[in-house]
Amino acid sequence: MASSQGYDQPWYISLLGLAENFRTSNPPNIRLCIHCLQSIFNFSPPSHIEARTNLQLGNILMTHTKNIDLARSHLEKAELQISNADDVRFESASNLSQLYEKQNQTQMAKPILRRAIEMSQHAPYWHCRLLFQLAQIHASERDMVSAVSLLSVGADYAAAARSEYTRLLFLLSRGMLALIERNMQMVSECMGLAGSLIEHFAGIPAHKESLKVFFLVLQVCHYLMAGQVKSVKPILKQLQQSIQTITQIHTEDEPPLSNNPVDQFHWLPKEHMCVLVYLVTVMHSMQAGYMDKAQKYTDKALMQIEKLKMLDTHPLLSTFQLMLLEHIIMCRLIMGHKSVAIQEIFQACHVCQHQPRLFAMHSAQIHTLIGLYAMSMNCMEAAEAQFKTALESIRQEGAREGELSGFINLNLAIVYLRMNRQADLMHLVELIEPESFHSHSHSLKAAAFFVKGLQSFFQANYSDAKRFLRETLKMANAEDVNRLTSCSLVLLGHIFLSLGNNQEAMNLVTPAMQLAGKIPDVHVQLWASSLLKDLYRLVGDSVNEAEGYRMHTTFSQSLLKDHFQSSQLAEHGLIQWTSGPCPFHLNTSVGASNML
Repeated sequence: MASSQGYDQPWYISLLGLAENFRTSNPPNIRLCIHCLQSIFNFSPPSHIEARTNLQLGNILMTHTKNIDLARSHLEKAELQISNADDVRFESASNLSQLYEKQNQTQMAKPILRRAIEMSQHAPYWHCRLLFQLAQIHASERDMVSAVSLLSVGADYAAAARSEYTRLLFLLSRGMLALIERNMQMVSECMGLAGSLIEHFAGIPAHKESLKVFFLVLQVCHYLMAGQVKSVKPILKQLQQSIQTITQIHTEDEPPLSNNPVDQFHWLPKEHMCVLVYLVTVMHSMQAGYMDKAQKYTDKALMQIEKLKMLDTHPLLSTFQLMLLEHIIMCRLIMGHKSVAIQEIFQACHVCQHQPRLFAMHSAQIHTLIGLYAMSMNCMEAAEAQFKTALESIRQEGAREGELSGFINLNLAIVYLRMNRQADLMHLVELIEPESFHSHSHSLKAAAFFVKGLQSFFQANYSDAKRFLRETLKMANAEDVNRLTSCSLVLLGHIFLSLGNNQEAMNLVTPAMQLAGKIPDVHVQLWASSLLKDLYRLVGDSVNEAEGYRMHTTFSQSLLKDHFQSSQLAEHGLIQWTSGPCPFHLNTSVGASNML
């Protein structure tokens, strides 16, 4: 560096070297590192050295200490001390904005990023990075119009800078936001263009595979959001093959990275990609009704997250962990493991404990899970309160009515049916009407037909019940939604038994029992075994009647034992929690060492 800039001054080189030595020593001596950097100011350095030193101090304080106010002060100085466009100015703006965001002061972060974006037109790397950063803030505030607009600017800028790779990152990010907003026209446009560009991508192989994984994850999520469990299978298989390819690519075997500064971005580290692929596999297994498979991949993913958290505390890992827990909790409830489910709900709350934003984003899901647990424990008033809390949480977050709202309303309808609260049920009728259901999900629409069939069954309107349930069966079979299929079969069997058509009832309940065993869904097994023992008694088959009685007793005793265990747990008190922070004082049965 030129001596006129002061970077080669002996005092500067010495102090900087000492600071770095203290920072990288084992263990690091951050106090002395900071002391060396602060000593630079005693030499009245030129403004660019002063700005760089303030940036370095801000970064060290932000990363290694809890003195956020001092870190902020140094970064603010660094951002203001450089009037021209250079890396120190842009890095200061970026890091200061991150700090403001962590302190929930995004209104202060946005103008700083906008100024830096305007100044960085001729600094390609920083221009793209700052665009991504500002888009992320707008997306977290659910201002999707601004976020999408910034990503479009980024895609055009990257294309002009001859970076197909970063253009695709912007394009796929735009598709992701469109998917979150259920803007299916934009999803189709982005995914169509991205698919074609990835197919013809001639850049670095590791970049191509990374883009492929991003693209396929969005495709799988698109299908799962639409409840198309069968249709997604070939895409999920492609995704699983692609992640295997990525894990086999060794970066040291790769040709040198692109010289284009715009190409210096990564969507996700490959270890995080692996966890994400496990997660979408669990989501698929849960929807399709393969509980054992969901459990297997959840265990693998949580183990991987635990390893990664030892090296990296990236908040995305907590989000993945929380989503995995949300899905495995539903599996536990289906399999009749309520006592495990309520303890895992507590674990989910613990994951959110140090990240208020994470809890704000997932509180509706957590209260929905508590509602499902309360339903399984036959605590209907508590279930109703939890579902209403979840719906209120969705409204407060400003989220659009979507799949979760639809799912909650369907379960709330079942609660009202079981409590014989017809007046309350009538208020929900429009919201759960299959033909006007507020959801793009095929499986949720099929579930709406099932709830209508259940309602007709409770009213002894067997003709309508059969019509609704046959529609459920048709839709569930089309997409291999096994749990809905087994529930519909057993309810239809119950209807035919009530009508005295024993043979037709047997033809429906037998496959329902077999399918419930494969899932396994212990509640459908209990229901089906109860019907089977009655059917065998009616046809005079004492051997199979005895077997049916034995199975029914086994399922019943297993559920009763688990019901008693759950009711004795301190965590069972969560069913009364509808406001304020999670009552962590209830946690007595899960030791801290078991908290993931």
